Amino acid sequence: MDEELENLRKKRRQELQQASLEDTLEGQEQQRQDFEEQKRQILRVILTTEAKERLGRIKVARPDMVEAIESQLIMLAQSGRLKNKINDEQLRMLLSKLMPTKREISIKRK
Repeated sequence: MDEELENLRKKRRQELQQASLEDTLEGQEQQRQDFEEQKRQILRVILTTEAKERLGRIKVARPDMVEAIESQLIMLAQSGRLKNKINDEQLRMLLSKLMPTKREISIKRK
């Protein structure tokens, strides 16, 4: 009888731990979604339509780079260093500065 009671207690503790873990994961997911929504709203304010489209196209090819660019743009906006919306031309200039330079590879045949 004591063994059955102990097994039931262990099972109940495991269920509670699992429920607690699931709640924590759901909370983290909600926080991540809220953060992404805030980021989208800020970018909507500081970028023109063309610049947003360009950033979206680049995100398909290089999501890590776009993440860094978005973070920098948001930091500039929050610090008050951006006076106007960033247009497509300004975004291209920023991207050209941040993109690594391509190395020229040539093969010489003898």
